Amino acid sequence: MKMGDNKGYIRNADEKGSINISEEVVAVIAATSAMEVPGVNGLYYSHGKEITHKIGKRGFAKGIKLGYDGDNLTIDVHIVAEMGYSVSDVAVAIQKAVIAAIEDAVGTRVSAVNVHVCGVALKKSKER
Repeated sequence: MKMGDNKGYIRNADEKGSINISEEVVAVIAATSAMEVPGVNGLYYSHGKEITHKIGKRGFAKGIKLGYDGDNLTIDVHIVAEMGYSVSDVAVAIQKAVIAAIEDAVGTRVSAVNVHVCGVALKKSKER
């Protein structure tokens, strides 16, 4: 598997042809699996020096950064954790969930998932 000539795609080529998977698709898979981990309040990204955002249901890929080192994907996940959870336990659970989701869905090995805890928030309220 290698990055395609068209940036923004991961290409898996063999004698039968090639499969091109958008980096956006990979990022959404990673984001969705991270958001399902208990203790994750939301994804997070910084836009410029002053503006930061907690991401809701739209714009999932903005909290995810992908890298490729030749054979494996490296994924950076930026989150806001929920109060009352062990941040370390949440981060480890995110790593496991993202690796499993990407390897199952995309079929490539994930070399690392780096979890960046960028903030902490009160638990989500279900009664709103």
